[in-house]
Amino acid sequence: MVVEQEVLPYLTWLTTGGASDWTSLQGALVRFGLAVGAISVLALVISYIVLLVRYGPLKAGDITYRTVVGGIGELMRLSPRRIYALARLAVKESLRRRVLITLLIFALILVFASWFLKSNNPQPARLYLSFVLTSTTYLILLVSLLLSAFSLPGDFKSKTIYTIVTKPVRAIDIVLGRILGFTAIGTLLLAIMGLASYWFVIGSLSHTHQIDEATVEKIAGPDGKSLGQTARTSNDLYHSHSVEVNPDGVGFALEDRGHEHEVTRDGDQWVVSGPKNLLRARVPQLGKIRFLDRNGQPADRGISVGAEWGYRSFIEGGTLATAIWTFDGINESLLRDDALPIELTVRVYRSYKGDINAPIQGTIQLVNPKTELKSNPIYFGAKDVKIDSFNFPRTLNDVAGNEIDLLKDLVADGRIEVRVQCIDRAQYYGFAQADAYIRLPDGVPWWNFAKAYVSIWVQMVLVIAVGVTASTLLSGPVAMMFTVSFLLLGLFRDFFAGVAFGVNAEGDKVYGGGPVESLVRLVTQKNVMTPFDDSPAVRIMQGIDSVAEGAMQALTYVLPDFSRFSRENYVADGFQIPTSATLQDLTTCAAYVVGLAIAGYFFLRTREVAK
Repeated sequence: MVVEQEVLPYLTWLTTGGASDWTSLQGALVRFGLAVGAISVLALVISYIVLLVRYGPLKAGDITYRTVVGGIGELMRLSPRRIYALARLAVKESLRRRVLITLLIFALILVFASWFLKSNNPQPARLYLSFVLTSTTYLILLVSLLLSAFSLPGDFKSKTIYTIVTKPVRAIDIVLGRILGFTAIGTLLLAIMGLASYWFVIGSLSHTHQIDEATVEKIAGPDGKSLGQTARTSNDLYHSHSVEVNPDGVGFALEDRGHEHEVTRDGDQWVVSGPKNLLRARVPQLGKIRFLDRNGQPADRGISVGAEWGYRSFIEGGTLATAIWTFDGINESLLRDDALPIELTVRVYRSYKGDINAPIQGTIQLVNPKTELKSNPIYFGAKDVKIDSFNFPRTLNDVAGNEIDLLKDLVADGRIEVRVQCIDRAQYYGFAQADAYIRLPDGVPWWNFAKAYVSIWVQMVLVIAVGVTASTLLSGPVAMMFTVSFLLLGLFRDFFAGVAFGVNAEGDKVYGGGPVESLVRLVTQKNVMTPFDDSPAVRIMQGIDSVAEGAMQALTYVLPDFSRFSRENYVADGFQIPTSATLQDLTTCAAYVVGLAIAGYFFLRTREVAK
């Protein structure tokens, strides 16, 4: 689930990063300052090396000194008018390169998508949303890469850059003008693709049903009074719904495949609406999880079944093993229709197959954390990774059958516990902290969809900024390969950082040495736990590894984590993208654009233009 990754409040993330001291390096503001400084120093070093090769040490040092001294003044005297003019030039250049063909390609993708997107998927909305968001991301990043990496090298090759630098423009104006111009044309493309995608998803999943008259049954109470009717809908788009209507002929086709329909009866005619709640933006309030073992004793975590990464652990069925969530801030404002809405996602592990489609039985109940007063348990059947919804009414019964009030009897100091057990023997429920939550009022689905496109926009701007910066020093193909490498390393930043610091995903030390030592062990088939005998060759190998690991560690501090910019799964899974997450993405993007623009300025000053 996407909510497994905690999103800090924006100001906390910006200042302390969750640490108690605002001066901690965990704060984004401090880290961005260090990153901008590191990128600038790295750009100066690379520029000096290039100048050293061209002119020798004395002249290279003189040019670098004058660039730094004069550059500070230039950076302080940015001209919005010049930057705007150069941005317009970049937009016209993009249009001349027929960048709008991208829209035709995207339209063709949507037209032929129905060939391989099947509506019989158990979660059709998730399938369609994932498809359009992923397609948009790949296509817009490819266009951004080609535009940014080949623009300036093309100008140098055709010598049109000399026409620009004869005007009263500075190197920083050229770099920012290119970044802003390509961003403007990319934003236009992204906006059109976003509107087309939303229309495609809604249109593709829009449908209705007919009521099968042969399945209509009347429901009567003990006194013979009508309580309504039940029925089933026709099978459309590979599914049908159970229907429940009240005596007035108003009701619902119950949820199936992530949506429901309103049903009304007008005389002898049934009217079934289009799908409701097809797109969702759930807002969860998370609690803190703890476990009881099979004997009912407190445990740090559940057991491992060997099928999950360290984030999630399991409780054994038919025992006292329990997953317990404690929620704070419980009050009347959290009730919806006078009930506390709780949703639960269960990861089911079967120790024997049996009927693979049969749910695994379990219970859920509310408990007072102080008095241990327990509500009567609700029995339910769980299927793997399916979200189960529970509405605990304000008035309910305890395990002894006595009537109790949820807020008065089960809430202590604003806290309440939710306890879940698996009751099928030799079967297992798997849980993590984010798998149970109180469902707050939903957000607006279309606005959530727009936030996902903001996350794609952030990735696009970063690719443009990296591509333009690389193109100030490198040829087009090399700049493109550099940008692709930067993107790939950013996508797998956690793995790259683990290799650099010698730790795995859980933070445990990894044995086997650095890259050179690992290669030697691989070739010689030497066990990672067996140390090498001390020798000059081994010391040289370890020295090279130390230098390589130091360089990799330094690189991790300036690499953007592209994997965290991807917010598409929030929309596909039906959760609202937190506003703090969007603000964090935009702030990170702005910081990198500043740092990369300064680097591009220094690189461009090493060329024989833009002096």
